Amino acid sequence: MLMRCTQVAAAVDIAFFFLFHFLGSPILAWINIASVIMYSAAYYAIKHKRKSIALVLIWTEVTLHAGLGIILIGWDSGFHYYFLMFIPAICLSSNRKMAYMYLTILFCFYIGLDFFTYFIDPFQPIAPMALNTVHIFNLSTVFIMFSYLSFFYVDTVRRTQKKLQIMATTDSLTKLFNRRHMNDLAEKEMQKLNNDHYHLSIVLLDLDSFKAINDQHGHQVGDKVLIHVADILQQQLRETDLISRWGGEEFMVLLPDANARDAMLSAERIRASFHEYPWFEVLGVKISPTVSAGVTEVFAPESLSPAIARADGALYQCKADGRDKVAEAKAKPQVTIAASN
Repeated sequence: MLMRCTQVAAAVDIAFFFLFHFLGSPILAWINIASVIMYSAAYYAIKHKRKSIALVLIWTEVTLHAGLGIILIGWDSGFHYYFLMFIPAICLSSNRKMAYMYLTILFCFYIGLDFFTYFIDPFQPIAPMALNTVHIFNLSTVFIMFSYLSFFYVDTVRRTQKKLQIMATTDSLTKLFNRRHMNDLAEKEMQKLNNDHYHLSIVLLDLDSFKAINDQHGHQVGDKVLIHVADILQQQLRETDLISRWGGEEFMVLLPDANARDAMLSAERIRASFHEYPWFEVLGVKISPTVSAGVTEVFAPESLSPAIARADGALYQCKADGRDKVAEAKAKPQVTIAASN
């Protein structure tokens, strides 16, 4: 935001240079060239992470420039409007105690200049029409700058809020939903189970022998495997299906409007896709990860926890029966193992 401020302010000072030459005030015209140099230096300082130097340059430029403008051609020139732009800057960049102090200093300086011009005539007065032109120009410039920076600030805040929301709801590695957000989504989906024609199923998937991959090839390769697993799930499932990283190497899929048979077909399709995936091409190591999956359909009025426990039980049975399998756990738990290809 500071970089934008320096760019806008420098552009305004260039316009001032030509305006004051036109109005016959060369001193004020060349003051604007000095201002452009200071804003260029501030921009350079911000670009090289010297924010404190940039702030000093910006504050100094505005204070001296506006103060000299008021002293030279009078209060009615409207240069005092630029001091008002310090108020949001102070409030945004300082803690409350320091902000009160800076605002008090700004107010005293502001009032001091007002009193000064009340008792002392301008040192380089200009014609009333020219003075009115400068006043309108300054008022318009400050209005436009305030509006531009306000929109820029609001847009920045919105983008930041969006990033924070993404960070709060997604897993940083796989970019899938995280466990907390998946729980919230699942609870919302379960509220639809009161509709007799609505089905909801859960698939819990766990990578087989993932610890061995980490031990033999390192955690960096293990992380890449998890990222590609996320890609596989997104490729094999519908856009309406909800996918999350449930644990370390465990994933949970929520399939809205899908019964147990539909979920079994989806899980089996995912399991088979692991065998077809070009692991060596994407990882550069000879590994062939496989996955086991537990499937269950959720029925009203049960809560989420028992349904997840059923799917987890089916997943455990797959592991016990040799891995690389898909199993269904029915609501009246009876586990049926689907043979792997």
